[in-house]
Amino acid sequence: MWQFLKRLKILRKQPPRKLGLALSGGGVRGLAHIGVLKVLEREGVQIDYLAGTSAGGLISALYAAGLSASEMEEEVLRLSDPRRLVALVDRTLPRRGLLEGQRVMEYLAQWLGGLTFDQLHIPLALVAVDLNEQQKVIMREGPVLDAVRATIALPGFFTPVERDGQLLVDGGLLDNLPVDAVHQMGADVVIAVDISTNQEVKDFVIERLHGHRFVPGGLVDLVEVLWCSMEVLIKHANLRALEEAPPDLLIHPAIPPDVTVLTGFPRAAETIAAGEQAAIEALPQIQALLGSSTS
Repeated sequence: MWQFLKRLKILRKQPPRKLGLALSGGGVRGLAHIGVLKVLEREGVQIDYLAGTSAGGLISALYAAGLSASEMEEEVLRLSDPRRLVALVDRTLPRRGLLEGQRVMEYLAQWLGGLTFDQLHIPLALVAVDLNEQQKVIMREGPVLDAVRATIALPGFFTPVERDGQLLVDGGLLDNLPVDAVHQMGADVVIAVDISTNQEVKDFVIERLHGHRFVPGGLVDLVEVLWCSMEVLIKHANLRALEEAPPDLLIHPAIPPDVTVLTGFPRAAETIAAGEQAAIEALPQIQALLGSSTS
């Protein structure tokens, strides 16, 4: 009995396990991350570290800055009105990207403007790729807003970010699911949320484009080739990252195929709900990993 009580006392003294969350890129599909965060908040699960790429980087930065999942959901549903989304578009000459991104930056500045990484509520890492050096860059210092702009710079869509001799674009090219970054930050338990596209999503988009009378068949073929090329890069980057630094739990929200990287914002509520459902189903595993039950 004495030995049992002694072991119990030692166990009670052990500090709680540190939880890290890695959120993948996936454009509009990244809204599912909000649903995952909603469940963790509701269940009282403390997140000690955050890392994100592209859309996952944006969501994780806002959360680390102090926005609750409910506040993000409310703002996203407000933006689901196409007229409000159009207001964020600042077209530029097609030199390095279709959008300059200045209006998006001005919009995000209301929450992230002036903040540096060391001022965030939760330690954060954001991932980009430096085209000059052709390597992954993990950003953990300096202005958060600038780092967000870099991690969401989808090639061909947003112009790259020039910083200290670097030419930064979307980190999904080399690390779309930054599990390794969370491990490096010191997490004991790592949960990864993958909302990247799959074959079903690609097939849906190509079918819709083929059925659109105003879209030339040659352009559809070009889109398909570009999509497949990006898909190969991201898929193999994900597999390599998961092999080198596997998470303790991988969550795949069941997002409708017509919610793609660039389309589906009007279905924001459904996409968020998909993330919420996936997190609810994963709760028993999360509780077991953290060694405690949620309230």
